[in-house]
Amino acid sequence: MAAAACAPANDTSTASPAASATCTKGQLPLTTPGKLTIGTDKPAFEPWFKNDDPSNGQGFESAVAYAVAQKLGFTKDEVTWTVVPFDSSYAPGPKKFDFDVNQISISPERQKAVDFSQGYYTVKQSVVALEGSKYAGATTLAELKDAKIGVQAGTTSLQAVQRVIQPASDPSVYNQQIDAISALKNKQIDAIVVDLPTGFYVTAAQVDNSKIVGQFAATGGTPEEFGLLAQKGSGLTSCLDKAVGDLKSSGELATIETQWLTGSAGAPELK
Repeated sequence: MAAAACAPANDTSTASPAASATCTKGQLPLTTPGKLTIGTDKPAFEPWFKNDDPSNGQGFESAVAYAVAQKLGFTKDEVTWTVVPFDSSYAPGPKKFDFDVNQISISPERQKAVDFSQGYYTVKQSVVALEGSKYAGATTLAELKDAKIGVQAGTTSLQAVQRVIQPASDPSVYNQQIDAISALKNKQIDAIVVDLPTGFYVTAAQVDNSKIVGQFAATGGTPEEFGLLAQKGSGLTSCLDKAVGDLKSSGELATIETQWLTGSAGAPELK
């Protein structure tokens, strides 16, 4: 997951859907006729999925996948899941799924080998601190002004610290993310800023007794976005793009995000 989430500062996110195709359910080009086959990695981490079971409809990406499936005309029992390792999902060549959903950032390099829908999630930044520490209870960005913040060099997170938090003292910049994490563990810094997917991974698997203080939107530059991934030239891409667009315009996508990434996941918005 960390590899998926930590985008370089110059990562871009302009999707290029395939040519328009009919989105009538019976005419969709499917891997298995009558079934919508969705790929993701295993284990399927929270809060993107719940209980390592993509088929239960719980967790942000599982909920998004089923909402897209519904837009395409499929019931829940017409959806099947297949395990696709993250790195192989965007490798060139034929796919054994109709689309893949796995916190995959849209980038020009990946678009040479696969198709993406428009972004279904714009990656936000997160502040991670140790439980019970001075800044663990912060509820606003202003409360972080005096914090000693660690961040990895060359990342969107560093840009976000400088442009949005604007701490009173320069952040501690580390060549490797693991060095920033070690500094947090050793209490050499008050908090680290990483993108939200990485923040979930840090608190779940890398730093005991740590918490996500909150999340915030980065400003400036091209936002990093996750997209639904399909085989290059897939006739399904434009339909996936339309489905995501419809979910955005109806407000359903925002509701799913609030439920799984803000509420139950414990990552409140820092204003």
